Amino acid sequence: MKTLHATSADEVQTAVATHPRLLVDWHKDDCPACRMLDRSLAVFATTPEARGLVLLKVRLEMVGEACFRTMGLRQTPTLTIHRDGAEAARLPGFQSPAQLAAATAAAWASPPA
Repeated sequence: MKTLHATSADEVQTAVATHPRLLVDWHKDDCPACRMLDRSLAVFATTPEARGLVLLKVRLEMVGEACFRTMGLRQTPTLTIHRDGAEAARLPGFQSPAQLAAATAAAWASPPA
């Protein structure tokens, strides 16, 4: 799984438009659940389900609250799964590696929006 970092709302939009299989990690520095999710994502990255997936890390302190509000985010961490430029799933809170594998598999198995 390739990991990218966004430093602006424009970079987020570019990544969504560019990568057909994108997992976006919306997080904050001072969030304990975000740090736990980082460990979960590291384990998930080693699984077959993560192959071909791009992870975009978006830090609230970097992109600003306006970007988070525009996306309709209410908590950190939140993961969004994007398929071919459209949001296919939203996963608020901590997710285990098994939950990540199941959610990404479901997003790719469902018909495109």
